[in-house]
Amino acid sequence: MLGLVAVALCVGRFTVTLDQLGALAWSRLTGTPSGVPGNVETVILAVRGPRVLAALAVGAVLAAAGTAYQALFRNPLVSPDILGVSSGAALGAVLGIWLSLGVVAIQALAFAVGLLAVVVVYLLGTALRRHDPILVLVLAGVVIGTLLGSCVSLVKYLADPYNQLPAITFWLLGSLAAVTAGDVGAILPAVVLGLVPLYLLRWRMNVMTLGDEEAQALGVDTRRVRLAVVAGATLMTAAAVSLSGIVGWIGLLVPHVGRLLVGPDFGRLLPASILLGAGYLLAVDTLARTMASLEVPLGVLTALLGAPFFVWVLARSRRGWA
Repeated sequence: MLGLVAVALCVGRFTVTLDQLGALAWSRLTGTPSGVPGNVETVILAVRGPRVLAALAVGAVLAAAGTAYQALFRNPLVSPDILGVSSGAALGAVLGIWLSLGVVAIQALAFAVGLLAVVVVYLLGTALRRHDPILVLVLAGVVIGTLLGSCVSLVKYLADPYNQLPAITFWLLGSLAAVTAGDVGAILPAVVLGLVPLYLLRWRMNVMTLGDEEAQALGVDTRRVRLAVVAGATLMTAAAVSLSGIVGWIGLLVPHVGRLLVGPDFGRLLPASILLGAGYLLAVDTLARTMASLEVPLGVLTALLGAPFFVWVLARSRRGWA
């Protein structure tokens, strides 16, 4: 992780040496003058630094949410957008761009609509709780996600093709190009509020993988645990998507890799997935801004790299998912 951070801070159109990076880090720790040119300090602290922090945070959040959802739904094909949070956040951001709102308002609207979408899905699942609760939640998420996707397409059709439509398309492809330190700080409270209950419920999550009847027989209130996990994972995912746009495959792929490395125990799998997701998105983001003269959207690159790697992971795995 430290090696990836150093590489991400050094490479780019404006090259920074490791000596300059080390001198600036030592200066910040000790309060002594760094001797680093002002333009180098600006590049590290104001341009690349916030972007590196954002990549670490978004990658960790999406991987943690995917790990929680896969364990909760007992399904290896579940990703953080299974309950419609990504589609809701996309609709909120698209509406904000269509209404010509500011960047902060667009992010806030994406966050709010993403949360609202999952609330609707959960209420629908609660209303139909006489059926299998897991199956109902997944199907409700698919239905609401499809409906929200249609709304996004409608707004894209109504948008100005010369100004608003390119901005909408760029946001939907995912990017961290315009992230600031204030943006990263704004999502941290939601990230912490989402991660804490997931870690505190780690042993109950192990029991939840046995099924509702077995978990209830062992004394777990499955309804409350499911609500807490869904709320925490949704809160984190909505915050991450509002910052980066739609970035796929991380929440689906990384938990499988973590499970191969440390096993299915949620207490070990969650921190392993967080580290793997943070490092993976940081590496992909660094590649996206350095591999060509024009920056490649994150959503495109994560799909290009994630799909074949996911096939390789499945081929190498000789154990069952559980």
